[in-house]
Amino acid sequence: MDTAAEQPGPSRSPPPRPWVEFAGATQIAQVRRTVTRNGKKTIEVVYLTTSAGHQQAPPATLTAWVRGHWGIENRLHWIRDVTYDEDRSQVRTGNSPQVMATLRNTAISLLRLTGTDNIAQRLRHHARDPKTILNLLLTS
Repeated sequence: MDTAAEQPGPSRSPPPRPWVEFAGATQIAQVRRTVTRNGKKTIEVVYLTTSAGHQQAPPATLTAWVRGHWGIENRLHWIRDVTYDEDRSQVRTGNSPQVMATLRNTAISLLRLTGTDNIAQRLRHHARDPKTILNLLLTS
């Protein structure tokens, strides 16, 4: 299992140099995180580019943004990637991919509103007893 622990906060760099090809970039931050994969710890270094200046986005704000991003990644995208196996979906034409993503997000949100922590377990439960999903839809 992969785990990542953010270090105390990003370090600020001076304003971006001309080689930074992002229009409006005013700040670059470096984030170092310790990642454990299969019992082996490594340090990852990533860089953030933002148009928010250091007054609008001091290190504490940048840290909150990074953690907020990973909160979304862990609570939504990971479920869509792993539980729904979305990457191997064969729905690829027209509006179908967007419709399916919306339906998956709706299902996840409904389950979260009921206090569900283990989405996969609740999906299996509802698959065995379809009447429970109707009750969920009618009471949410």
